Amino acid sequence: MSNHPSITVGGRRIAADEAPYVIAEMSANHNGNMDTAFKLIEAAKQAGADAVKLQTYRPDTITLDCDSEDFRIHGGLWDGRTLYDLYQEAHTPWDWHAALFAHARKNGITIFSSPFDNTAVDLLEDLNAPAYKIASFEAVDHALIKYVASTGKPMIISTGMADGQEIQEAIDAAREGGCKELAILHCVSGYPAPAEDYNLRTIPDMIQRFGLVTGLSDHTLDNTVAMCSVALGASIVEKHFTLDRKGGGPDDSFSLEPAGLTELCLGARTAWSALGKVDYGRKSSEVDNVLFRRSLYVVEDVQIGEVLTYKNLRSIRPGYGVAPKHLDAFIGRRAIHAIKRGTPASWDSIGVVAQ
Repeated sequence: MSNHPSITVGGRRIAADEAPYVIAEMSANHNGNMDTAFKLIEAAKQAGADAVKLQTYRPDTITLDCDSEDFRIHGGLWDGRTLYDLYQEAHTPWDWHAALFAHARKNGITIFSSPFDNTAVDLLEDLNAPAYKIASFEAVDHALIKYVASTGKPMIISTGMADGQEIQEAIDAAREGGCKELAILHCVSGYPAPAEDYNLRTIPDMIQRFGLVTGLSDHTLDNTVAMCSVALGASIVEKHFTLDRKGGGPDDSFSLEPAGLTELCLGARTAWSALGKVDYGRKSSEVDNVLFRRSLYVVEDVQIGEVLTYKNLRSIRPGYGVAPKHLDAFIGRRAIHAIKRGTPASWDSIGVVAQ
């Protein structure tokens, strides 16, 4: 029985002793076209992702239609826009959700979402969502976390912008709400985020500190950070995903295209497989290569009674003889039978007596 913390989503166990769970985040990359959303689901499945994720909100459930400075974005990809205007463009219409869930299930890929208010949770419950994601900016909304927890479904909380205390408070809210299966994601809420901001050594510290399934929500532009996170213990890797980085949508420019997602799915699982266990023994792939190792061989014919010397016994390739470290144990002894050139030195096959 594994001692690793785990959650199960759609029948798939997620834990440190399982291959990483890869989530393709659709976000706004359907760009208002449901056919594009269908294609994203199909492409995520083809790339090898475990799940595709939506975001469930309407502009009026996440902000106000207000033009004051508080509601206007300054800097970054969306500089100058109001929150309401951005979310109006970016949201996934609620009347698409049933069709998107059905399409994902038809294509054999898990689908779930990040709800941004209680009405979104109710919609997703009607669709029998198998899990929920709390977005980084909502990690401080304890009421929402508790409402999601009350569904009894697994929950994944992204921790971008949250400090250690805020992460613990979000975990406490989830537990208080009744959540039994909980995971957290290390995240940097920059779009895109520079690799040097990620401080991936935080991941093993999170695993030790919070004792939960821990992963990475990655907003960098390539897969390097994601691959490294797996080596540091990430059990979940989430990446934004698009059909075309130049598609013009609000999230397209920092999202992976299908080839990149395929690379992520393969690479993350290869990285996890390579971690293996502590093992100093000879590996199966090395067995045939003993030919290229050095060992002790008789390099000139030796007669009965002849002394073994550095001239007639040497360390050479291949590696079928006694290890070279034993050379001095043979030197100066006499052979008790004739030995042909090219014979590997062996404690059993070469009888020797003291000089």
